[in-house]
Amino acid sequence: MRPPALYNVVAAASWPILHWLFRLRVQGRENVPESGGYVLACNHLSNFDPWPLGMPLWPHRWLRFMAKSELYWWPATLVLNAAGAFPVQRERADVEAVHTAVRLAQEGNVVVMFPEGTRRKKGLVKKHQARARSGAARIALNAGVPLVPAALAGTDRLLTLGPLKVAFGAPVEVGDLLGSGDMRRASQEATERLMARIAELEASL
Repeated sequence: MRPPALYNVVAAASWPILHWLFRLRVQGRENVPESGGYVLACNHLSNFDPWPLGMPLWPHRWLRFMAKSELYWWPATLVLNAAGAFPVQRERADVEAVHTAVRLAQEGNVVVMFPEGTRRKKGLVKKHQARARSGAARIALNAGVPLVPAALAGTDRLLTLGPLKVAFGAPVEVGDLLGSGDMRRASQEATERLMARIAELEASL
């Protein structure tokens, strides 16, 4: 689906910064579906990760991603909503957020997920440890859309001014898991395949 006006304005303004100042390098763009919804799952290094992850897909596609509920305070709420984010409560199983993600993917949106759940390196206010979760795979399986792996490098070192790198992989094969009748097991198996592909892509950067 096409980005809204504000998303286009911000993307256009930041394009030269990302490509010239931070020297964004992209590989595997041909692996990303040109149309239809899908779940884009990536490693998580920084709060800035959605920026270089989404720009290679702009202006044809825009990202819809879960953002931790702690970020939703005024005026950040206005920015997050305009950027395509929707809140998730990480302290409990947020069924509503999952249903929203499934619906968005089925409607043709690109739903971004960070399976590790949180940034790998501890920050000043970070209390969650990064570990693979099955949410991305579960959403893709429930929505019946491709599960596309991606990897980023450099977003945790922005002060060095790049280069930032992103790699997109071919959709993870999950056809054999559909209709298994055991969503928990299917999601876990899909997550293992996904994380293996993300690790391969990260190693290539």
